[in-house]
Amino acid sequence: MLIDVTTAYAAIMDTVRDFGIEQLPFTAVTGRILREPVLSDRDFPPYDRVMMDGIAIDYESYAKGQTVFGVEDMQAAGMPRKQLSNTANCIEVMTGAIMPELTDTVIQYEHLTATEHEGFKRFTINAGVEKGQHIHRQGSDAAAGQLVIPAGTLLTAAEVGVLASVGKALVNVSRLPRVAVIATGDELVPVTETPDVHQVRISNSYSLAAALKELGINAECYHVHDNEAAIRQLFESLKHADVWICTGAVSAGKYDHLPHVLEQMGMQQIFHKVQQRPGKPFLFGRFENGPVVFALPGNPVSGFMCCYRYVLPWLRACLQYTAPPVPHAVLGGDINFAPPLTYFLPVRLHPVANGQLVALPPPYHGSGDLAALLQADGFLELPPEKSVFEKGSSYPVWKFR
Repeated sequence: MLIDVTTAYAAIMDTVRDFGIEQLPFTAVTGRILREPVLSDRDFPPYDRVMMDGIAIDYESYAKGQTVFGVEDMQAAGMPRKQLSNTANCIEVMTGAIMPELTDTVIQYEHLTATEHEGFKRFTINAGVEKGQHIHRQGSDAAAGQLVIPAGTLLTAAEVGVLASVGKALVNVSRLPRVAVIATGDELVPVTETPDVHQVRISNSYSLAAALKELGINAECYHVHDNEAAIRQLFESLKHADVWICTGAVSAGKYDHLPHVLEQMGMQQIFHKVQQRPGKPFLFGRFENGPVVFALPGNPVSGFMCCYRYVLPWLRACLQYTAPPVPHAVLGGDINFAPPLTYFLPVRLHPVANGQLVALPPPYHGSGDLAALLQADGFLELPPEKSVFEKGSSYPVWKFR
């Protein structure tokens, strides 16, 4: 029996499981999901920090009309804090340095004129000055003990820099699942072979495995012929995996053995067939104390769409990733689609000045047209309640680039 997209998605998300936690060096966590809150170990910045190369002065001297300041000393980044001995003078300061004691304002070199009198260097201020300018105040970024990176964050280059700043050398992240991608079909030959007229090279499993790399998952790819015994033998050897993603042999053809083999092996079928195009034959199930099974249609666009609409969101939830909301895009032209199915339309996304994304479909010849995805950025999800979708109407878009 067909179920709708919303019901299928909810059923999949009901099976979310935690693959566990592992600890890695902070230099190896890019692209992983953080599983612990990260707190600042001290104020950031830890001191009043100079933001410009120039001089540091006591503003009160300037406020009284003084514009020429003699140089007492130099405060560079990394030097212990120095002290101004005479507030009628200044200390030269470099970007990143701690503010010298008895100074409270920085004037950059561009607003100064340097002179020398009897071997004594002086600077004349030639622009307006505001008290406290060009100082990065202690604790203004984060106070000691403040949460700086919440658990569930996808760790990027920015987070790695913060991890280093707070001294977080070892980081708890989500363990990645063991995933097997299985392509079925007698018509499939290895990529390195020249196919006969009635054959095609294996491609679905590699595009699915490439999609998983977005989450840092390195899947193992397999191929099996349309033979019940061979399929069962392969599956028996893959019971160690957390997830099976199958492509092909899931519809109603005489050689579509996958549903029967999975049932014989004890898989609990949660649903088979979804009210959608492409991807109608999609089968989903799980083994008790065994892998979760996403059995996707063999047509390449069908499997690719199901991966981005169902598989990757499920994996992100398993990895405890706090995912952002699904974006929306507006149609750039009218679309007609008559069957009462959710239609996942490949679209190219065009950002416009008001911040919207405008969706325009490229030439598309159905779920076997893998090349159409080269001209698309995602799938616009058009609901089954309508058959005419007007230009300017807004719908969710599942982006793959």
